Amino acid sequence: MLQKTGARKPTAEAAQGPSLRVGIILAEHFTLSAFGVFVDHLRLAADEGDRSRPVRVHWSIMSSRRAPIPASCGVTVQPTSSLLAAPNLDYAVVVGGILHAGPQIDEATSAYLRELAKSGVPLIGICTGSFILCRAGLMRGRRSCVSWYHYQDFRETFPDHDVVADRLFLADGPRITCAGGAGAAALASHLIERHLGRATAYKASQVLLFDGPREGNDAQPHPPLSESVGEPRVRRALLLMEQNLTRPISVATIASELGVSVRQLERLCRGHLGMGPASTYRQLRLRYANWLIENTDRSVTEIAIEAGFADCAHFSRQFKDAYGFSPSHHRMQPQGNGTSDIAHARVYEIQSPQTQP
Repeated sequence: MLQKTGARKPTAEAAQGPSLRVGIILAEHFTLSAFGVFVDHLRLAADEGDRSRPVRVHWSIMSSRRAPIPASCGVTVQPTSSLLAAPNLDYAVVVGGILHAGPQIDEATSAYLRELAKSGVPLIGICTGSFILCRAGLMRGRRSCVSWYHYQDFRETFPDHDVVADRLFLADGPRITCAGGAGAAALASHLIERHLGRATAYKASQVLLFDGPREGNDAQPHPPLSESVGEPRVRRALLLMEQNLTRPISVATIASELGVSVRQLERLCRGHLGMGPASTYRQLRLRYANWLIENTDRSVTEIAIEAGFADCAHFSRQFKDAYGFSPSHHRMQPQGNGTSDIAHARVYEIQSPQTQP
C-alpha cells in the first residue's frame, strides 16, 4: 500500500529498512492460494495493526517481463519489479502451479535463479516451485518436499532426485521446498518467526484464523483414496465414505445416494476394490485412525471417536485384527523419519483386510 507523502513520520524501524526482504517469482499458471496465503502472512507481519505497510517486511513480485502473470484460476497478477539483485534479497521464492501447461518460467528467469544461488541467496520452491528449481539444476544432492498429490509426478520427472511427501515443508541448506496450501502458511510463519520473532508469527497466523504457526515436519493431511479408482460410482461411494468417517453412514444410504441397490453396490465394490463396501468403509476408518496415531498426540479414545467407532475397546479390537497390534502398542513404536503411506504413492492403495466382517 502506498503511503501518503508527509502523512506520517517514518519510524526508526522503517528508517533502518525491513528485517525480511522477499522476492517472489510467479510461474505461468501459478497456484493463487499458495501465493495468497504466503504473501498475506508477510503483509500482516510487516506492520502494526491493520495498516499493511511494508515496514518490517518487504516483498516484490519479480519478473523478467512487464506482462501480467496468469494464475491457474485465470486471475492475473501484475509484477511490481524486475529481477532484483542478490544484495536486495533475503530469499527468492518461486511459486509453481500447473505442471503440464507449457513452460513455467523463461530461460532468463532460470539463469537469474542460478545466479542467485551462486550469490548465496536461499531459494524457496512453493507448490510445484520445487519442479522449477530442479529443472534449473538447483536441487542436485538436495531433498525436495512436494504435496502427496505431486509425489508420483516428481519421481517420474526427476528419478535421480530425493523427494518426500510426508510433511509441510523441508529446509535442506539454502533450499526450502514446500507442499503448497497449508504448507505455504507454515513456511511463511517459519520465516517470520526467524526474522521477526514468534509473537509476530503468531499474530499473522491468528488474524488469518490459523491455530498458530506449524512446524515444517508436521504431517500433510490424509490424502483421498477415490482418485485411484476409475469406476465413477465406486469413486462416489469412496468419497461419501471419506466425507463421513467420524459419523459413518449406512451402506444402504450410500447405495441410495448412487441410485443403485445394495446388491449392485456390493458387486461394484468387489469388482473394483476386491472387497465389499462395509469392509472398505471399515478399512478407510482404520487407516485414518492409523494416520492420526502416527501424526497427532490425541488419545486413543479421541482417535476412536474421530474415526467413527462406538467405543475405544471396539476400536482397539478392530485395529488389532487389521494390523496385528493394538493402537497403544503402535504409538509406542518408533515411526522412523515420520513418513507414512503418503510418501510412497499419490493415494492409498486398498489392500484386502486380514479379517472379514
